[in-house]
Amino acid sequence: MLAVAHVLGMMMAFFAGAFVLPLVCSLVFADGYWHHYVTAAAINIVLGLLIAAITRPFKRELKARDGFLLVTLAWVLMSFSGSVPFFLALPDMSITDVLFEATSGLTTTGATVISDLAALPPSINFWRHTLHWFGGIGIIVLAVAVLPLLGVGGMALYRAEAPGSVKDEKLTPRITETAKALWLTYASLTALAIIALRIAGMNWFDAICHAFSVVALGGFSTHDSSIGYFDSPLIELVMMVFMLISMVNFARHFTAVRSRSLAPYRRDSESKAMLLILVFSVIAVTLVLSAHEIYPDLLTSLRHASFNVISVATTAGFSSQNYDVWPIFAPVWMLFLSCIICATGSTGGGIKMFRTLLLARQALREMKLLVHPSAVIPVRIAGQVIPERIAASVLAFIFLYFQTIAVLTFLMLLTGLDLVTAFSSVVASVNNLGPALGPTGAGGNYAVLTDVQTWICIIAMILGRLEIFGVLVLFTRAFWQK
Repeated sequence: MLAVAHVLGMMMAFFAGAFVLPLVCSLVFADGYWHHYVTAAAINIVLGLLIAAITRPFKRELKARDGFLLVTLAWVLMSFSGSVPFFLALPDMSITDVLFEATSGLTTTGATVISDLAALPPSINFWRHTLHWFGGIGIIVLAVAVLPLLGVGGMALYRAEAPGSVKDEKLTPRITETAKALWLTYASLTALAIIALRIAGMNWFDAICHAFSVVALGGFSTHDSSIGYFDSPLIELVMMVFMLISMVNFARHFTAVRSRSLAPYRRDSESKAMLLILVFSVIAVTLVLSAHEIYPDLLTSLRHASFNVISVATTAGFSSQNYDVWPIFAPVWMLFLSCIICATGSTGGGIKMFRTLLLARQALREMKLLVHPSAVIPVRIAGQVIPERIAASVLAFIFLYFQTIAVLTFLMLLTGLDLVTAFSSVVASVNNLGPALGPTGAGGNYAVLTDVQTWICIIAMILGRLEIFGVLVLFTRAFWQK
């Protein structure tokens, strides 16, 4: 525990560097809030170095179980750290609300309790999007590239934080180089998004903020009406392209660029399944909107269906229209897609497509075994046989995923919330999606929730970001036994 505290202290001090970005923004726009970021950075540095100094005698190489504890505590602590500028600059917000906003940013959920976003000080708005950017691929992965320089090994952290197949897919021989490679890919994609959005018609501030959000599949915007504020088909097209790119395993992007070949994508069964389901869904929602004459023509229906289906499915959470007023099939189907579409190793949330494919093929195998009980039928994905141990692990994860949603939904219902809002808000939080249905949907925000309901969503966001197992394992007796 003390060894974990030592690393946690160093991470706090390191996280202080994140406040440089909004500090510069504040000075550029002269909004007068620069001192809040200096204060926040000072708090992180002083507390972080103090904790690190006190626990220095206990410094050692981290073990696997240490990684799970550190990752969970890091997300909680960094969320508190990230909430400091909100607390100082927006005194009318409660502690619960500022922590919700910071956690939503860092977990790339994109849910907000703030109204009239355009009236926020520019640096505060920018800080919201900066949290998205750092949270996108995981602040722990970033730390892995730095901690070895501080004398702390990072493999345990990387395996605890990195989602899905990235855990076992070393892009470069050393873990530090792997983390750097992922962040280089991530940063390069962000730069491309900024340039593309600026060319599409956004000003530089909006382009940078929305690039930070879209690459992280976060969903924060600088305007209450999200992308609908711009009412630009070209901006929507650019956003869709980057949402589709960001829903793919970032390891695929790196290996494709390094090999200068599209072969990594062609071999990726997840990408094929994701695109197939998305194409079907866009067509289906377009036909539903057209049949109900929501928009004047088929092309307009296709435009809005494409953007909002892709946005919700990839757990980005942007909106160009208030899809809550669409026929009920559309928003509910989109919410379902947010549970399964994104790839492992992407910046999205949910169950992830790899687990979905594995469960589907496991179900097909079981049906074949009913007819041919003696047959040997391995489960294959991308031509590779999936070990039974992995299949069992996926089944356990799916069980915990749905149990988590059920338990948190019942807790929301106990607070007096209606079923649709309770269930959809929990699903949106666990999937790190953001907008749900009803009052917390695309036409509203999470300010309508009570403090207790907001705390339930905060817990759901952290559970979803750390893929449930990473948090719940801390509450098992086996974890604490030597």
